[in-house]
Amino acid sequence: MCPITNKETLLQNARTPADLTAREAVLEALEAALLAISPYQLIIDHVKVKDSKIVIDSEQFILDHFKQIIVIGGGKASGSMAEALEHLLGNHITSGLINIFSGTLAKYGTKKVVLNEAGHPIPNAQGLEGAKRMLELAKAADQNDLVICLISGGGSAMMTLPREELTLEDKQMVTRLLLRSGADIAEMNTVRKHLSEFKGGWLAKKAQPATVLSLILSDVVGDPLDSIASGPTAPDPTTFRDAIDILEKYKLWNEVPSRVRDILKMGDDGHLPETPKPNDTAFNTVHNVIIGSNRMACLAAKTKLNKLGFNTNLLTSHLQGEAKEAGIFLASIANEILSSGNPLPRPAAIVVGGETTVTVKGNGIGGRNQELVLSAATRINGKKGLSIGSIGTDGIDGPTEAAGAIVDGKTLMRGREIGLDYKKALSNNDSHTYLSALGDLVITGPTGSNVNDLAVLCVT
Repeated sequence: MCPITNKETLLQNARTPADLTAREAVLEALEAALLAISPYQLIIDHVKVKDSKIVIDSEQFILDHFKQIIVIGGGKASGSMAEALEHLLGNHITSGLINIFSGTLAKYGTKKVVLNEAGHPIPNAQGLEGAKRMLELAKAADQNDLVICLISGGGSAMMTLPREELTLEDKQMVTRLLLRSGADIAEMNTVRKHLSEFKGGWLAKKAQPATVLSLILSDVVGDPLDSIASGPTAPDPTTFRDAIDILEKYKLWNEVPSRVRDILKMGDDGHLPETPKPNDTAFNTVHNVIIGSNRMACLAAKTKLNKLGFNTNLLTSHLQGEAKEAGIFLASIANEILSSGNPLPRPAAIVVGGETTVTVKGNGIGGRNQELVLSAATRINGKKGLSIGSIGTDGIDGPTEAAGAIVDGKTLMRGREIGLDYKKALSNNDSHTYLSALGDLVITGPTGSNVNDLAVLCVT
């Protein structure tokens, strides 16, 4: 797991001792959260191999009952998950293929499981080829085989396999449009599931009659199995009509390729089969187990802050909505603590997790975590002894090199000193440029994990 690599710089940017204390606490809490969601350790902690059995929570799988054990899957955490699983199962694994994040191949070492780099957030041809090969492995499995799926955030893009009527370019265009629209992850995945041969339960359906065990690291608020990586092994409660409604809601229906509209209309008219639903017998032999989540990261941050002497509240792990509004909300809590000691007496800390969205209207560079904290900075301007930091737990916030950013009551003052305009930055979705100029970006590099976003507010 990568620590915050520019931590010293972020601390040096504090203008007062009280601001330094607040910044340091925020950063230590964020680091504690990242350490708690190490995918390798989560596999080791949850999967036990003893007496020729795989034991996961209350589930048991007798190794000698299976002719083959096949490992497939994908997502930003899948490389570490595959390494840990090989450590536990060794030669019991027959074969496997995992789609990992592009540019990270050198980080991992597996012998039985082939690692295939794949694009994110825009799917690419390499990821498509990997998903196709995974589906072939699943289809070839029989009732004497165990298919273990390693699934984590980012899997929707990294395991793309468009319906045969669609092209990769069609899926890429839909993804780009949805990313800019302000649609949340569940809405995005509802559309993507209905354009896929792999997601929305299709992987489980096509793996019949094999036993399927999915180990899942959740990056979706509330941990709904059908939305995490678009639910390749989970029953899908959404419909073609839902997908159409989402595209219409965000005024994308006439923007997506005509082939996409044709597929969704044919499905809605009953001319194409729906994604597998909860009553489908395919799920009789499927076991989905969540091994890591945003709440786990939030709790680790809370524990660290308590040890640092802060009165701490994990406010929610379900934060959603526009990033700008979420930033204003967090700032309002900071101001309430300063003025009244509510909801916690000082020194106070608030932890929130979830995933906000950004409706892109400008042409700047940013990410939802950077936009959140810059928005928050506008409402804590001039205040002393407080700081707000927010990161994506994958280490990648939007199309930038930053995991997120940190601000305090002197952020806007420092910006004015070097000629920055925060109003212009926010209206142009250009938080990255503003915060980069101040040296307030939080840098971790790709963490190899992904459980949504995490924000921490500290008031000394």
